[in-house]
Amino acid sequence: MAAIDGTIAGGARPAAGMLTARLSALMFMQFFVWGAGAVTLGLVMQTVGIGDLIANAFSVGPIASIVGSFLLGMAATRFLSPKMLMVILHLVGGVLLFILPGFINPEGGSTFVWLLLCYMILYMPTVGLANTIALKSFGERVDRFPFVRAFGTIGWIAAGLIIGWAGLSASPEIFRVAAVVSLALGFYSLTLPNVEADAPSDGSLVRQVLCVEAFGLLRQRSFLIFVTCATLISIPLAMYYAYASPYVGAAGIENVGGTLAIGQMSELVFMFSMPLLYRRFGVKPLLLVGMAAWALRYALFAIGDGGSGLWAVYLGVALHGICYDFFFVAGAIYTQTIAAPKGVNAQAQGMLTLFTYGVGMLLGSQIGGLLYAQLPATPTIADWQGMWVAPAVAAAVIALIFQFSFRDDSREGVRG
Repeated sequence: MAAIDGTIAGGARPAAGMLTARLSALMFMQFFVWGAGAVTLGLVMQTVGIGDLIANAFSVGPIASIVGSFLLGMAATRFLSPKMLMVILHLVGGVLLFILPGFINPEGGSTFVWLLLCYMILYMPTVGLANTIALKSFGERVDRFPFVRAFGTIGWIAAGLIIGWAGLSASPEIFRVAAVVSLALGFYSLTLPNVEADAPSDGSLVRQVLCVEAFGLLRQRSFLIFVTCATLISIPLAMYYAYASPYVGAAGIENVGGTLAIGQMSELVFMFSMPLLYRRFGVKPLLLVGMAAWALRYALFAIGDGGSGLWAVYLGVALHGICYDFFFVAGAIYTQTIAAPKGVNAQAQGMLTLFTYGVGMLLGSQIGGLLYAQLPATPTIADWQGMWVAPAVAAAVIALIFQFSFRDDSREGVRG
């Protein structure tokens, strides 16, 4: 039954339809904020003359995932509710977003990167917190999560389309668009279900802050292999987020934001099939297909151009649905399944964010920066093609490692 203070503790939950609508709005705004500020950031920076800082700008998110996951997404949820953390982080973050455009220029480039780091330390933990609120609110009905998460994709699509249609794909004003929605989400979070924070264990405060219980899940071989492969696949993922927009621009496509939104549209299509596919096949086939799709996407980018090969650019972008849904959404559900018996749901989601958006994407951003540094100051489409070969090979190798080493030992528990 519901706890006395109104937190969701057990069986009694808000009416299914109303709960789904509330959580769908949460996901829409959560990913609209990210999409508005991230989809064309590489193009913005290249346009204003600070393209050499793209790798650093896309490294702050991973660094923030590591710092934020420890300080807020994992440790703080032991003592504060996920709901109140969402309120605080999005309101303060919205203020920072309004400030950022004033520093996106050659004179303020370095300051921009530092301010972006501060913002991302606030934002990145909210990804895991939003997942936690939704998954805990649904209880045992985790199969409803992909439907709600689909509205995050719709939010990302809406952000890309609005940015593109408004002619802001190459403008620093993308951050002010994100700021408005961030503030709205901060106030809206006051209305979210007040799910319980992870229950403190009987261990010492140090053990709680260091999230020993969550990291203890890595003693399970299958979960360790999953987290390892998730970290590795995030390395080539980082290159897509950082360099897809200037690559698409180099192919001669003007509406870069709208074009990249095609990827989120395909994500939306596959998102709705996730509950059925997860119940039917389990986690391994979905994760494997997701990783293979990353390899295919980069191979397509390696042959795509602004002429007869333009189809490969569009198809590579459209593969985002399989790339993201089949790996990261299925991975979030799998993590919830592994963590639920230990009662460390929020910590486990934070830990997954730490390894994927943190360690993996930090490595990917820096490796991508090294590859980008080999390109001319104004890369042609031919220059870009060579850059995508390395992530294509890397993703293929990771998929093979996963195929021959991972065994889904949670299959029976998920079917229930």
